[in-house]
Amino acid sequence: MRIWVPRPEPGAGRTGGRLRVLGHEPLVAPVLEVRPTGAALPAEPPDAVLLTSANAAEALGAGAAGLRGRPVFAVGARTAALARAAGLGPVADARGDAADLVRLVRARLAPGQRLLHVAGAERKAEPASALRAAGFALTVVIAYAAEPVAALPGAVADALRAGGLDAALHYSRRSATIATERAVAAGLGGAFGALKHYCLSADVAVALEAAGITAHFVPARPQEDDLLAGLAKAF
Repeated sequence: MRIWVPRPEPGAGRTGGRLRVLGHEPLVAPVLEVRPTGAALPAEPPDAVLLTSANAAEALGAGAAGLRGRPVFAVGARTAALARAAGLGPVADARGDAADLVRLVRARLAPGQRLLHVAGAERKAEPASALRAAGFALTVVIAYAAEPVAALPGAVADALRAGGLDAALHYSRRSATIATERAVAAGLGGAFGALKHYCLSADVAVALEAAGITAHFVPARPQEDDLLAGLAKAF
């Protein structure tokens, strides 16, 4: 299949490579650009660190050195791998979403401990809300921001006009929202909506459903391996 990958780099390029190995033709054209904020970490190290995205792990940069030796709770396999590569750990992988991360933290740590959530500027209420309610002292550091592109990438617009795309692969609610909005603004909402839309999770699919677009496939677990496996399913 000819598949648009609108997620930001560096994840977009990695996904494109995996799609090629699977025999697909990826069009890697992000609608978000991730930029580290350079925000300082708290002077006093936390009892544990929460990473809810691979972008958070990568945005730590040199700041990771001050967190070494502290337990890290990562939302998924890719985030966990990046944390280990940065020398952080021990790293525990929640292998899921924010709710799974909350369950893992509560199973491993006692209430009252100080948690540092390394996050992006656009973030959801969880896991911070649930962990604070459970008695943890949680500090959020905004380590990166994802800036939307001003217009639909030209290569995507050309492909949609020519009928040169079969599907789109969505990894976050925000990137799915921006992709939809930019396609509509370019007068290509119909062509975009007609694609097969593969979403990492039900939460991601919400962005499409709000625009009247049906998600073609959502894996049972929010894992990239499961999402890509869905491309081989016959519908």
